[in-house]
Formats: sequence, structure tokens, C-alpha cells
Amino acid sequence: MKKIVLTGGGTAGHIYPNLALAQELDDFEIHYIGTNGMEKDLVEKAGNIVFHEISAVKLDRSKLLKNLAIPFKLISSIKQAKRILKNLKPDVIFSKGGFVALPVAIAGRRLKIPLITHESDLSMGLANKIISRLATYTCTTFYQTSKKHPKWIWTGQPLRRSLFDGNKQKVLAKMNFPSKKVLLFVGGSLGAKKINQLLKEPGFLTKDYAILHGVGKNNADEFSPQEDYLPLPYLDPIADYYAAADLVVTRAGSGAINELLALQKPMLMLPLSKAASRGDQIENAKLFASLGYGEVIFDEELSKEKLKEVVDKMMKNLNFYKKNMQRAGKNQANQKIVALIKKLC
Repeated sequence: MKKIVLTGGGTAGHIYPNLALAQELDDFEIHYIGTNGMEKDLVEKAGNIVFHEISAVKLDRSKLLKNLAIPFKLISSIKQAKRILKNLKPDVIFSKGGFVALPVAIAGRRLKIPLITHESDLSMGLANKIISRLATYTCTTFYQTSKKHPKWIWTGQPLRRSLFDGNKQKVLAKMNFPSKKVLLFVGGSLGAKKINQLLKEPGFLTKDYAILHGVGKNNADEFSPQEDYLPLPYLDPIADYYAAADLVVTRAGSGAINELLALQKPMLMLPLSKAASRGDQIENAKLFASLGYGEVIFDEELSKEKLKEVVDKMMKNLNFYKKNMQRAGKNQANQKIVALIKKLC
């Protein structure tokens, strides 16, 4: 049996695509190298993957002095990854990029193990810029990204099968089957601080819409259910909540917006500002808005009034966004990437 190592972590956007591919690799022995973070919990729940733990260090854009230790910690991480890879002897490594994957990619290159990496965002992150130089294939979520280098391949974003099996009735039952259109706010597992602040008093929206609000696991005590307003610490399974929603308000991480594109769910994107990120979400949101998949409100202009204005506009024109999404075609990323993996083996 062929053997593959998956790697990537730190955020769900680096982990779920790996888990999506693992579902397609029935004829492989699957291993995952990551840190003692979110990836460890999610991978161990998957059941068919053996997890191996290493340490890893992330660039901190707000504390530059802290980054002076990165080279020393990276060397240690590479040694840990190399020890694991030497023992496993995988046929191929698939990297989802990010700081967790970097030491694994470097160690794999030194051991001459074929490597495929995948970039989710429109512009490539620092770790993936390095990893792509080591990789046999660099796959991209966005077609526009693939055009930046002759050896990069446009595949799209790997997606879990379960996303397409959402049960909207389960969610609507929790809200006593509202007669209004449903507006879903997705804030991630920890919530989104600015979204939560806006929805402290949700009455400005519940006059016209039923609201589902993912507040984050640490914020549940701050919100109480009201008529046509249901706050939830977790949106799990997310597929059920996507299915119930007419419109989704989300950050603009590539994973989330490409899931919504595949499900043809119109989206209002609230990208993280450049002060809170490297600006990748702003680029993603601008592109999707220009293609007519949704609208965007930038951090500096976000207010209750602006939010209500754009939501009202979008709810009146849902079919416009859905028709544009239909033109994007079916997501075939899983099949394309698995074909590349098998080609390398």
C-alpha cells in the first residue's frame, strides 16, 4: 500500500482541505504531521489518519523581536520532521502550506520525498513561497494565482463531502421554523469580535430576518436567544447551518468563501484588516465581489447602518449572486489533486 504524509495546521483553512483529500485516498496509508494545536484534535477525530506531533514556530508580525528565535526553533522542527519521515518512508508529502508545513517540506526535500503543496489564497503566504520552491507541484485555489508562475497548477479548493449533505430542517427546527429569510453569521470557532459587538443588540436585523449567529466557544455566556435570533457557540455541523441560510455573513478566508461558492450561497464578506492580517482576506473578498458572488464591507466602514444597508440589498437580489456562482462550474479540486498525488507515486 502506498503511503502519504499530509501536513498543515494552525487554522481550519490549513486542516480541512487535508481532511477532504484523506476521504479520497482509500488506497493509501495516511499519516499527518502537525503541532499540538487545532490540527491534532481534528485529525484524531477523523479516525483513519495516524497523527505525528512536532513543534513549529510562526512569524509574529506584531512582535518583531520575538521572531529572532525563529531560525533556531525552525532547525529543531526540521530535525523532528526528518526523524518522523525517515521512519515512515512515505511515497509523497502533501502540504497545505503555513508555518506548520514548512519544516516538514524542508525535511522532505532533504530526504528526496516528492512534495505537492497547495495555496488557498489569491496571493501566496510567506511559508508557501518557500515551500513552492521545494515542491514538484504547486496547486492553487484561484485560477488567477496559477498564472503567476508557469509551473503552478489551478485545481481549486479541496472540499469535504459532508458540506453537501446539510440538513436545513434540523437548524430551522431550533428556530421554530421562522417565516423570514435566514441570515447566518459565521465567526469561526473563537467568534469574530467585531461581528459579536454589532450583534449585541440584534433587533436592527431581526425586524426583517431570522438570525443564526456563531458567537465562538468563549463568548456563549454573553449572548441570549431572542425571537428570531439564535446565538450558538459552535456551528456544528457547519453544513446544516449553510443549508439553512439564505445569505451568509463571513470573514473572507479562502476556505470559507470557496465552500460557499461550491454551495452557491450568496455571501457578505467582512475581511480582516491589514492591521490584523497580511491582507490576504481583502484580496480574496475583492475578487469574489468583482465576480458577483457577493458583496464586501471593509473593516473601516463596518457599522450597523452599513451592515443593514448591504444585507437588505443582497436579500432582494439573491438570484443575481446565485446565477454568477453557477457560472463558476463544479468544484473538482479533490479529483485533480488526488490525480497528481497518484502520478507522483
